[in-house]
Amino acid sequence: MGAPKDEVTAARQRDGLKEPGAAEQAVGRVLGTEAATPLQFWVALEPASYLQLDDVVVTARQVPGVGSVTTAGVVTAVHARHEGAQFPSDVFLIEEGVLPGEVQETAEITTTRVEPECYVPPKPGAVAQRATGAQRAQALYFDQMDHRVPIGLGRDGSPIYVDLEFIDGTRGAHVSISGVSGVATKTSFALFLLYSIFRSGVLDRRALNAKALVFSVKGEDLLFLDHANNRLDDEVRDRYGRLGLRAEPFSSVGFYAPPTPEDTTGRPNVVSRTSGVTAFWWTPVEFCREELLPYVFADAEDERHQYTMVVHQVATRLRLDAALVGADGAVGIDGMTVRTYDDLVDLVVAKVSDDQTRVAWAGQATGLGTVNAFVRRLRSSLRALRPIIRADIPQAMGRRISTEDQQVTVVDLHNLPERAQRFVVGVVLAHETERKEQAGPGGLLFTMIDELNKYAPREGTSPIKEAVLDIAERGRSLGIILIGAQQTASEVERRVIANSSIRVVGRLDSAEAARPEYRFLPASQRARATLAKPGTMFVSQPEVPVPLAVEFPFPAWATRPSGCGEVPHTSPLPGEESHAEPTDPFARLPRPTDDVPRL
Repeated sequence: MGAPKDEVTAARQRDGLKEPGAAEQAVGRVLGTEAATPLQFWVALEPASYLQLDDVVVTARQVPGVGSVTTAGVVTAVHARHEGAQFPSDVFLIEEGVLPGEVQETAEITTTRVEPECYVPPKPGAVAQRATGAQRAQALYFDQMDHRVPIGLGRDGSPIYVDLEFIDGTRGAHVSISGVSGVATKTSFALFLLYSIFRSGVLDRRALNAKALVFSVKGEDLLFLDHANNRLDDEVRDRYGRLGLRAEPFSSVGFYAPPTPEDTTGRPNVVSRTSGVTAFWWTPVEFCREELLPYVFADAEDERHQYTMVVHQVATRLRLDAALVGADGAVGIDGMTVRTYDDLVDLVVAKVSDDQTRVAWAGQATGLGTVNAFVRRLRSSLRALRPIIRADIPQAMGRRISTEDQQVTVVDLHNLPERAQRFVVGVVLAHETERKEQAGPGGLLFTMIDELNKYAPREGTSPIKEAVLDIAERGRSLGIILIGAQQTASEVERRVIANSSIRVVGRLDSAEAARPEYRFLPASQRARATLAKPGTMFVSQPEVPVPLAVEFPFPAWATRPSGCGEVPHTSPLPGEESHAEPTDPFARLPRPTDDVPRL
């Protein structure tokens, strides 16, 4: 039986707790049969009360010379047992009234905050109550966050925040999101985080110079961020309202996609959206002058082979010898005109294979075996890079991916082979880093990369990995913020994860959950992560000692053509024609001339 109401009130006032409202009734007392410590204690629940995982609990005690010390924490375990039972079969006898016994529920509380900082254990028998309002905000350090970003709702239906200062580089930077593909909703959470940062008002005047660069590698779902989701209902809008947000699509978005193979009109290679998408590519003269050849060899294991010396030697020769020919981006080298990637590969192969030019192009100490290894790998890139390195489209230069004219820039890569995806990500990241260095501090660029383990794997090295590492270690000072998503954090370079101030975990595979990279999660949360539903994430941030479970709302923007009600037809971008004809389904198959190395 619970204590009479007047006794509970007297105990609460004696301990220094404020008298609660209707929603803040006491839930129990600090347990005396388990040792209480300043960092963890147990609460025995009143018969008519309950606590669930992730609830916030507060208790207090009087300390001589200090006054009232309040200890708050998060529920990390809940138990229920029969008191008075000895054998498993006693449960039937107790329920039938044959044996005396009583059900008792207890909850483990992991401390998040002690105020003032006098680390004494809560006293057994002290009243414990569910924290709401200002008490909850104090327990979770929300009261100390001057720039709070809403990221979803807690189990109690109240908002959960992260501190922008640990994202934007003020005190920390970068976000790491892990979870099983298709279930953990990593991309959806990353987009909601961006939406909240841009639309919650937390950036204030900095919103004018804040940009987002999003690489999309899983279908065309991100080509509709500027369209409202027709599946929104009043419940979803209410969730956004409780977070202080409006349920609307992104307002300023630019879309880029590679051009259609074998098509010389510059039509973007997308199917579900026929306009409003800009094709991007590089011309041979840009490829040579900017020394982009190393990004062709972007496999993590490549840098461990000697032929990488040939890569850098050839890149230097291309930069020195290339001369612009005409106005379409073609390049002339030693009297030969290069208009396509095939032409460029043929020229390089001829230069490194000829006895008279090999030393100048491949280096003096390079053996024939090393040159052959370089040639095999260079030829294997033909199919992947042919569509995006070309001068057969009637335009002075290639259309570069730019983040300057819109707040969110989506780069659709799903139609490119994996090797071409790595090339694009590496080149764009290097370009944006260089641009931010020249522009100086003052703006923010949030860079969202999915499948981060492909670009910054734990083993080996590559130009793309170095670009990602540079952002992780130095991007904070440049205003470049990495939002990385991956299925397995254990396969991502340790320094990238270590430099991420905010760590987010969705649904995990049980084997992955046991990895050391997830030790920041309490044991109960690691177990729960193996059965978390889509939309539920566990968020760890420096100021809050315990990761918080968050449920973020359904996307307010369309995630597929059917979500728009119909395929959107926006006004073409300047200089762009609308193309509605379907693409050739066989256009991306290898051609017989492609020299693909055999295993």
